[in-house]
Amino acid sequence: MFHSVLIKFVRLTFLISLGFIAIPFSVSFAEAPFANVQAPGFYRFKMGAFEITALSDGTIALPVDQLLDYPKEKIQADLEKSYLKAPVDTSVNGYLVNTGAKLVLIDTGAGRFFGPSVGKLVANLKASGYQPEQVDEIYITHLHADHIGGLVDGDRLVFPNAVVRVDQSDADYWLSQTNLEKASEGNKDFFKNAQAALIPYIKIGHFKNFNGEVDFANGIKSLPYPGHTPGHTVYSIQSSGLRLDIVGDLIHVGSVQFANPDVTVHFDVDTKNARKARMQEFNQASKTGYMIAAAHIAFPGVGHLRNAGKGFTWIPINYVANP
Repeated sequence: MFHSVLIKFVRLTFLISLGFIAIPFSVSFAEAPFANVQAPGFYRFKMGAFEITALSDGTIALPVDQLLDYPKEKIQADLEKSYLKAPVDTSVNGYLVNTGAKLVLIDTGAGRFFGPSVGKLVANLKASGYQPEQVDEIYITHLHADHIGGLVDGDRLVFPNAVVRVDQSDADYWLSQTNLEKASEGNKDFFKNAQAALIPYIKIGHFKNFNGEVDFANGIKSLPYPGHTPGHTVYSIQSSGLRLDIVGDLIHVGSVQFANPDVTVHFDVDTKNARKARMQEFNQASKTGYMIAAAHIAFPGVGHLRNAGKGFTWIPINYVANP
């Protein structure tokens, strides 16, 4: 018995050595380090004669269950429907509009004001093929730090050739030294950051105010939607019969506020008007079918709205590989 087993083993070894029998062999690379980085955060699409580039400034982990004026258990239930839980990694988006005649940036991200997870807008602008020096004008939806921090790097102007435009009401409110001094300690940074970001542009004459609804003659119109801040502005971009409204902070937490648009956020200066502004813009967008883009909807934050009874359904823009 032992002799026959030995003979079989010798024959098997001989066949393997000649290559007639293959032994499965695999190499594992599981010990390769994690990359821990995303690809450059920009997404480009055409709208009529214009080219729009969504720019990611990064994400911030927000304790949305503490920031929304809504029962915590309902917030958690709505988050779970979107497979989320607090804190939620919340996008900070800006939008570059190339009209063919001008290069216009709408909001600049947080810069250095909010820590290392954001402040990536300029790097992504460069990755998209543009340089900060090429930007002609910058339109700001409102003067909260996560929308204006990218204007400066310390005392240096990040966009040295650009004119910065802000609604007069927002400028009067956030650039007021009197309002800064009256503000609670927890709110003083809102005013300090606004002044730090804008004073360098004011000093060189590159800061321009406007009032309410203005046609900037390059296919972009300002639409006043006060509430979140006194001069919060939506910018409506129109070309070849198409329209995109960049709505700033009309919405913060899509998984909650699209279905429940009455829900406001603690950052709203005037909650009643913030709620009214959101309903007005979202009703119009859902009825006419134009696109909207929002600063804090998951990047690229561009899509359509469909009316869904008391709320709305968000339909993200379809991905296009070759715009």
